[in-house]
Amino acid sequence: MSVLEGKELRIVGFLCNWCSYGGADTAGVARATQPTDLRIIRVPCSGRVDPLFIIKALFNGADGVLVSGCHPRDCHYSAGNFYARRRLEVLKQFLPVLGIDDRRFAYTWVSASEGQRWQHVVTQFTKQIHDLGPAPRLEDAEPLLKVADMALTALRPLGTGQHAALDALKVAIRAKLPELECVIGWQQGRDAAHTVPLFMRTPEDVDKLVWGPFNVCNPAVYLPSFKGKKVGIVVKGCDSRSVVELLQENLIAREDVTIFSLPCEGTLDMARVDQELGRYTTIENVAYDDAHAIITADGAAHSFCMADCAQGKCYGCATPSAVLADERLGTSVEVTPGDVTPPELALLDAMTLEERLSFWHGQMQRCLRCYACRNACPMCVCRDYCISDSRAPHWMTQEASAKEKLFFQTIHALHLAGRCTGCGECQRACPVGIPILALRQQIARAVAQLFDGYKAGLHPENVPPLLGYEVVEQNIHERDWK
Repeated sequence: MSVLEGKELRIVGFLCNWCSYGGADTAGVARATQPTDLRIIRVPCSGRVDPLFIIKALFNGADGVLVSGCHPRDCHYSAGNFYARRRLEVLKQFLPVLGIDDRRFAYTWVSASEGQRWQHVVTQFTKQIHDLGPAPRLEDAEPLLKVADMALTALRPLGTGQHAALDALKVAIRAKLPELECVIGWQQGRDAAHTVPLFMRTPEDVDKLVWGPFNVCNPAVYLPSFKGKKVGIVVKGCDSRSVVELLQENLIAREDVTIFSLPCEGTLDMARVDQELGRYTTIENVAYDDAHAIITADGAAHSFCMADCAQGKCYGCATPSAVLADERLGTSVEVTPGDVTPPELALLDAMTLEERLSFWHGQMQRCLRCYACRNACPMCVCRDYCISDSRAPHWMTQEASAKEKLFFQTIHALHLAGRCTGCGECQRACPVGIPILALRQQIARAVAQLFDGYKAGLHPENVPPLLGYEVVEQNIHERDWK
């Protein structure tokens, strides 16, 4: 039985083979009294502990998870715990957005000779978990459906982009086209209110290029498939951040990519547009003024104000002009200094942990598990080896349960930690409108707080924070049990 009063709980411990497992063994040899709640999993190094191990344990019934490794600057593999420290601290700040109390997860450092310290650590952590009680389960939470309030003030003027230098852009593309395999942009889709990707290979293709509030998709998603070939791309400001991140990770070569850009005045939230239009047969016309797009469907006109109906990401966008460009046309847009909390994240911030758990239960029940979010993401580049399809190791089942669906979304978010540029394609591509961008936004917020305001896709020369480390971290304090 547990040495603590009450029912024994399920606590999982990931212990480094060289230090912490030795410390636990030392405590055992010394016959130090310890709680029996802990189930130990020995790993080669704390750097081997993927955050997904912790998430999987918590989703599958663990009441708490403890990770323990060698003391910093004393790793058997030199730097494993330095990498682990960054990943685990980001994870700790991410857990509350899922509705999981971050006190149910802890990481610490214990050497092989510190049997007494190990006894203290495991006793204190077990007591903390007992104080919290059994962890609530996602499947037991009552589904809760809420919609984010989109009434926000933008950091920059939002408009329809009708004064953009589109003709000058077409001239610039035609001049470069003979040197390139193709140039990726947008063309009109099934009607004037929808666009689809355009791959310009001839001057006639360039004439099809369009620019405006319906250019919602991120063309950077196609760049890795052209690796090794000369290609051009037309980008909005947010799209250019994805290009920069691909360059940072050497997924594309700078000399192979020619970037064309125009200042962006915002894009429409197509889910809200479709909801307003309702069921219709045809769209006859789309007209614009500086602030509105007027869509005529089945003879009825519907006006969409850009300030009210833009995508949530547009309100807090501080990069309307491309971060990096070879051909930069048009006049740059002024951005008002400030910080806007994205509406999806603001919705979750206002909830309790129990409400967040219920929220994700309700949202994941709606998920079709179609993987449109993965396929639309420009930074999700390992689709041929995706963990969701892998059977070796078999990380996920094909169950249609809310738990498995949320686990996939958590995997996707954690794989984008320090890499997500906030383009919002995952959420835009979701056919049922699940606000999954909030998971990425919470990780981005944690990364910014921990690593001096770092934002992905702004500086090609930077190394993403979770791909590196510092011996002495400025904003990560050594977690210790007093």
